[in-house]
This record gives sequence, C-alpha cells and structure tokens, in this order.
Amino acid sequence: MFLRGALFSILSACSRVLGGNIEPQIPSVASFTPSHDGAFELSSAAYIIVDSRHAGHGTPSLWEFASTFREDLQEVMPHVEVAPVILTSPILTNNTALPSIYLTLDSSFKGALFNGRSTDEGYDICITANAIVIKGSAPLGVWWGTRSLLQQVVVQLAQGARRVSFPAGNISDSPGWEVRGFMLDAGRHWYETSFLSDLCIYASFFKLNELHLHASDNLWNPAFLYGDGNEGWRHLYAALRFQPPPGSPIEGLVSRKNESWTKQEFLQMQDTCAKHGVAIIPEIDTPGHSLVINQWKPVLMEKGAPDHLNLSYPDTIPVIKTIWDEFLPWFSAGEVSIGADEYDASLANDYISFVNEMSAYVSSRTGKAIRIWGTNEPNTTMSISPNITVQHWDFPGDDVPVRLMRQGFRVINSEQTFLYLDGKTSEDEQFPQELDQDLMWAGAPGGRGWAPNIFSATDPTNNTRADDPNLRGAIFALWNDWGNNATTALESYYQLARSIAVFGEKSWAGSNVRPTALTRTQFDAVYPALNAAAPGQNLNRVVKPVRGNIVFEYPGPHTSLDTHVPSVGPPYTLSFSVKPDEESPSTGLLFSGADSKLHVANLTFEATGQLYALGYVLPSDRYTAVMIHATREHTCAVIDGDEASPRYWYTLMDIWGDYMALGNMSFAAPSAHIGGDGFRGTIKDVKLTLGV
Repeated sequence: MFLRGALFSILSACSRVLGGNIEPQIPSVASFTPSHDGAFELSSAAYIIVDSRHAGHGTPSLWEFASTFREDLQEVMPHVEVAPVILTSPILTNNTALPSIYLTLDSSFKGALFNGRSTDEGYDICITANAIVIKGSAPLGVWWGTRSLLQQVVVQLAQGARRVSFPAGNISDSPGWEVRGFMLDAGRHWYETSFLSDLCIYASFFKLNELHLHASDNLWNPAFLYGDGNEGWRHLYAALRFQPPPGSPIEGLVSRKNESWTKQEFLQMQDTCAKHGVAIIPEIDTPGHSLVINQWKPVLMEKGAPDHLNLSYPDTIPVIKTIWDEFLPWFSAGEVSIGADEYDASLANDYISFVNEMSAYVSSRTGKAIRIWGTNEPNTTMSISPNITVQHWDFPGDDVPVRLMRQGFRVINSEQTFLYLDGKTSEDEQFPQELDQDLMWAGAPGGRGWAPNIFSATDPTNNTRADDPNLRGAIFALWNDWGNNATTALESYYQLARSIAVFGEKSWAGSNVRPTALTRTQFDAVYPALNAAAPGQNLNRVVKPVRGNIVFEYPGPHTSLDTHVPSVGPPYTLSFSVKPDEESPSTGLLFSGADSKLHVANLTFEATGQLYALGYVLPSDRYTAVMIHATREHTCAVIDGDEASPRYWYTLMDIWGDYMALGNMSFAAPSAHIGGDGFRGTIKDVKLTLGV
C-alpha cells in the first residue's frame, strides 16, 4: 500500500515540468528542463517498479526490459542493493514514499523523428526527490530511457561521487532517425555468437538499434577467380554462416560446419540482442559476392565470373529462394538484406528483375521488406521497386542518394568516405582503424559535423536535410576483406568500440540540429568512463588484480595449473620461465584462456581459430625467461631479458592479390590455465600484471 501512495505523489509531480543539471552522456538527450524540487538520491537501496497494466506489453516486454535494467544497475552500482523488480498498480492513495524508479507506458506520449514521423523509441524521464518515472509509448522507448539513467550513474561515479543523485526535472528525448546501426562482415571472418551478443549489448548502451550481419561472402583475389581454365576459385575462402539442419535441401551449401551458427545458436543471439533493443538485420549477398553458392553448385555461376550468379540460368533464382526459405523463419526483424551489390552492369535488366522478384517473394512469404546495397544499374526502362530500401555506400560511383530520395526511394547512409572501416588495414590506407573523429566532428561542408544526412564532405548540394522524409538513418561498416587471419575477434571490437559511441551520438542527435548535442570536447571527456563501465558484457576483458597491478603470481614450477582468470585484455605483461620436455619439446600449451592460447611450439599464439607463430624454438635443456608485452596495437616477447631485441607476433594479409601486407597482432592474455594439452615440461615464475 505504501508503494501505491508513493506513486500517486510521483505521477502528480511529473505532471509539472531536470535546479541542477545532468551530466553529458552518449548520445546526448534532446532536452532537459530543471525544476526546483531538490534531487533524487540513489543511496543504499534502489527499487524498480513496473506498471502492472503494461508489464507484459511488447516483445521484449516492459517487464523483460526492467529485469535487464535491474541487472545493469546492480552491475554499475555494486555498493547499492537493487531489490527485485516490483509490479504495482498506479491507483494510489497515501503519501508514504520509497526512493523508486517507476517504468510505465503512456499512449499519449508522442516521440518524433527529425522528419516528423512518430517513433516508439522516444521516452520521457521525470525526476522528483522521491522517484524517477521513465515512460514511453512502447517498451523500447522506456529501455532507451534506462540507458540514459545508467549513463548518468556511470559518469557521476567516474567523477568520484560517493552518492549518486539526479536533479529534479524532466528529460524528453527521441532519436533523430529510425535506423542507427553497425554492419559487421561475418562472411569473411568467423565470429562466435557469444561475441556478437556482447557487441549488441555494448552498442545498446549507446542507443544503436541494429546489427547488420553480413553473413555470406568470399575473399577476392583475381588470380584465383578469373581466367580461362582457372580452377583456383574452388579453393578460395568463401562462407555462409547460417547452418542448415541435417537433411535440408541446402545442407551441402555450408561446408564450414565449425564456422557456422546453428539455428539454436543464432536464435539465442538474436534474443539477447532484442532484449537489449538491437535488431539483427541478416544479409545473404546475391547475385554478386556469391562464390560460396557457386562452389556448391558450379552450374549456377556466370561464365568467367565464379563469384557471380547467372540469373538467366533457370535454376538460379529457385535455388536462391530455397536458401531464403530455409532461413527466413529464423529472423525476427521486419527486414532482411539480399546484398545485391557490385553485379555486372551489362546485365542490368536481369539484375533489376531479380531484385524486384526477391522483394515480392520475401514479402509474400513473411511480410518482411528487403534492403539492397546501392548499385548503379544503367537502365532507362526498368527500375527497382520503391518498396526496397537502398543502403548507399559509394558516392557517386554506385548511386547518388539525393537523387534516389527525390525519386521516392528510402535510403540508409553507409557512405564509405565517412562510415567504412576495414579489419587491421586497408589498401593504400583508404579507411581508418576507427571512425575518423575529424570527419565525424568537422568533416561535412563548412566544417560541420557528420550526420546521417551528410553524404559528401565537399559538395553540400549532394547532402540533404536532417528531416528528409526518405532518409531512414545510417549504418557504419567494418569489413574483413583480408579474412580470418587478419584480426582476432577482440581486435574487431577495438575498432568498433569508440566508433560505436561517436556514431551513437551522431545518428541519434545529428549535427547542428539540437543545441544539446555534444561537442567533441564533451565526447572525449565522457567516453572513457562509459566505455569502461558499459554493463552486461566485458569486451575489454577487465579483471580485478589481487594487489597493486598484479593479476596473479605463481612461483612454481608447474606442469599444469588452473588460475580461474578466463582472459585479460591488453595492456598487460605476462612473464614466465619455461623448460620444455626433452622428449616432446613442441607438444602442448604453455597457457590457454577464453580468447587465446599460447603453444610451446614456436611460441605460437592461437586466436579465433588461427595460428600465429613467433618463430622462436625454446631450448629443452634449460629454462628460458619469456616476457610478453601486449597492447591493443601489438604483442611482443622479450627473450632472456634482451629488451633491445623484442620479437613481435605478425600476420600476413593478401591485399586483393596485389601484394602481401604485414600486420601486428594483439592478443588477450591466455590466463585461465597454465600448461595442458600434452605439455610435459615445467613453467615457473609466472606473473601476470596489468600494463606494459
């Protein structure tokens, strides 16, 4: 009864219109209006209350979002006891109050995008001395409100606050655009679903709402692909990551069983992402980038182009439909991507007919819409359907987005000038390692910041207004053109981490639209704390040292030992002395962990299924002192104290078949187990410390 009384007071106060101010956060909020009712303090206890009238509404439901919010709040405030989520009715009678966070829905609340269209991602937060009320027209809006609240907590704690408090007043916030996502090239680089789930959770903290999963592709090397009598294409790396069940008519399509996701694995990942407000947009790329299909059924290929499908061959489109029939039931998002980029321009009629046919087919089977990459097909008599969203990527070579929007097409901005990354390196350094901060903050015409309505850095006539009705938003992309061996999964995260945050700001708030938008100085100041504390995942692989900066220390000697420390992210230093077994000096593991292993043979690191040898053979007649230093840019070893001659772990990358490029590797510390897998030597003086 006392909770009901509290909520009556809360809702009454919230009918008024955050004196103090809130902290800068990523993305920035649209507006904050202070009142003069003191402040709400999170001290020793916190109560999260869900309006029972709406608890089951939505998928995920308000209750599910509230439960995840409780876990996150407990994680960022371990010193506060967060009680189990409470259900209650808003019909209240007395004035007794407990400090509470109340989540509810309000159909009269109207969030709007910059183009004026309504959105269910908007939210309102009312703060009084006794309570915080987060409301939206749908559970997803409330979820984004909880992200704002969490960020306020994180920033205050990072500033050294002993008690977290929120100034009374109102936050009102909505995204500027409906599509705010990132694309990961999983066709040319294998990723576990657990890693992808963690990426969704991390991106959600910055209010990104889509993971575009590029799930099929192949490496591109002309020497393997083209030329009369050339059979190299049969062996070039190509993959589709969705694994058909045994007995499926397309079972033979996916030969890399250990590098594909079962239906159960994918559904679990999709559910985790959805419960954090992130939809997975799956892409199976055809009719170009289709080597994986042609390796399975060579009869379908376009003559002279093994990575292209022959759309005029009678069986080609039926096979593509069969592939989609297998996997469409897996996907919960309202849209899928069929890729459809970089196809033979001389076959424009076939291409346009195919795209339209697939759009109609997918819609008739599931009600879903499709997206395609922007491709300039020279044709004056045919056009793709305006029901298809065009994901622009190459101005002006493949399309001119402002022209498409004037013609009625809906567009998503993935312009490579601003929004492309490539794993580890790119040809002629065309793309940066993370989104270029100079471009993001001042790369638009006139020195303004980038936003989804900016396609050209130099020509304002080829950009559009923030409120263009046919501009859906933006997706930035991390490609893996050089394959599995170029990067570890965590190196992909290092490229994405800051990129996700700055993109979150720009795709939610835009540039030069809202007075509350962050400056670059504000972003740089607040990002480190938010990255370090983003809840629900540990992609930074942070561990708590036992004392000082020491994670563990084992004098030994040992042949095998569990440390119970799964993995440690760089920077770190791992030092040890090792004497291999004289009879089997190259057998076994020195260390292993969740993200990497270190083999005794040639001091070889293993990560993401790839091997990276240092090329140093450990003598078996004595102990060798090894000190491994790792940063996010490299990993090196100092042997027997020779600091003047560090040895680096490298990878070799085939750049389009033109040349081989050398790249440094960064490995997480393989910290879970010492020895193993047949290792019979001894290891002593083991010490893992944070920093290099």
